Amino acid sequence: MQWTNLGERTVYENQWLRVHLADVELPDGRHLDHYVIRLRPVAMATAVNERNEVLLLWRHRFITDSWGWEIAAGVVEDGEGLAAAAAREMREETGWAPGRLHRLMTVEPANGLMDARHHVFWSQRAEYVGHPEDDFESSRREWVPLKEVPELVARGEVPAANTAAALLMLHRLRFG
Repeated sequence: MQWTNLGERTVYENQWLRVHLADVELPDGRHLDHYVIRLRPVAMATAVNERNEVLLLWRHRFITDSWGWEIAAGVVEDGEGLAAAAAREMREETGWAPGRLHRLMTVEPANGLMDARHHVFWSQRAEYVGHPEDDFESSRREWVPLKEVPELVARGEVPAANTAAALLMLHRLRFG
């Protein structure tokens, strides 16, 4: 069954997001008001080194008051390509510059509420370029054994859906 969006009006906006109120028609003809969050594209990047370790950030999210492993990520700036944004975010947040980036996947973490497309990239190498410019983003940056990813996800140590999906995909690519 398909819901039909008959139109939206903006109820709030800033440089990162817009909140709209949509007039939605259900398949049976009923209407409902549905809030929609419209976000700019997000680009994410990590690297897997020759020891099959993946570069991750250990960070606190105040909204959920939770700690967990994440991949470097951020909003794509106007006129910036997805891969360029992913590489920039990885450098700024980890202090590591990725080698050639490969597209891993695009996910929509909460498509029932928002249109936040997260474009995930990875590299088979990275070069340390110095202390992270955005060191406030995380408590630490570590190379974590990729073989531990399924257990980290199962224990809830990777709470972000975008990172969990990306890490499980990388695990599958490297270990079958």
